Amino acid sequence: MTSLPFKTRVVEDVLNLDRLESRLSDDARAFAAAHPFPHIVLDQFLEPDACERLLAEAEQPATDKNWLQYAHYNQLKQGIRDQKLMGPDTRAVLDALASPRFIAWLEKLSGIQGLLWDPELDGGGLHKIERGGFLNMHTDFLAHTTRTSWSRQINLLIYLNKDWKDEYGGALELWDDTMTEKRASVAPVFNRCLIFHTRNPSYHGHPHPLTCPPNRARRSLALYYFREEGRRLQLSPTNYRAAPDDPIYKRVFIRIDKLLLNAYSALKRRGVLKDSFVSRILGMLK
Repeated sequence: MTSLPFKTRVVEDVLNLDRLESRLSDDARAFAAAHPFPHIVLDQFLEPDACERLLAEAEQPATDKNWLQYAHYNQLKQGIRDQKLMGPDTRAVLDALASPRFIAWLEKLSGIQGLLWDPELDGGGLHKIERGGFLNMHTDFLAHTTRTSWSRQINLLIYLNKDWKDEYGGALELWDDTMTEKRASVAPVFNRCLIFHTRNPSYHGHPHPLTCPPNRARRSLALYYFREEGRRLQLSPTNYRAAPDDPIYKRVFIRIDKLLLNAYSALKRRGVLKDSFVSRILGMLK
């Protein structure tokens, strides 16, 4: 499950694994000790030229049909998860992050053995959030939607935003287990990587609408790593939560939207609905 069906540049052109391995002991300790849940922020994560090429492809004009629409009460963003719609430089990055050597490094960093690359990029891929977009606080889905024996273990996010100003918003907030206190905040600056353990709970999000200029967007590449559990897992969809200062009406709508998403996840697992179909419907409602 670690290779992609594309011929791309060698891993060394994309990722300096020697550098990552040389600091692995310190980074593993920092990951395990981080609050509110295990995580680490690594700047200048990709090789500079590789990240520049990744950004260039992410910014290329694409038809609306290429972008999945994640547009409902708990989030407003767009994404591309089909690798055939991605350029060669994006696929080169995916190759590097799916390579056996990188996954071995990720296992040692996190202390989680048996990690699996997800070739379907379920919920992942290139993400774009434009002015007014947001992502309410949540814990991600904990079981793969279609690979029913896979448990989700690791989130890896690479941010692609040059000259991103704090006043634009979009910093990823990490909250404690009871959703009572923000414990960390990660600005989505260029070539910054955030890796964290996806557990129950691991609340994160950027719930306030972006205020970036209309010609800017918050861009990222999101990858998720799983583990084979050898048994069918109960469906555990994304769990959205209200922040402590959210008004009652917002709490109600977050709850209703979550129930609808749970129903959609169940239908998706059964093969009744697909992201592409729902995306077309949401696109028509924009």
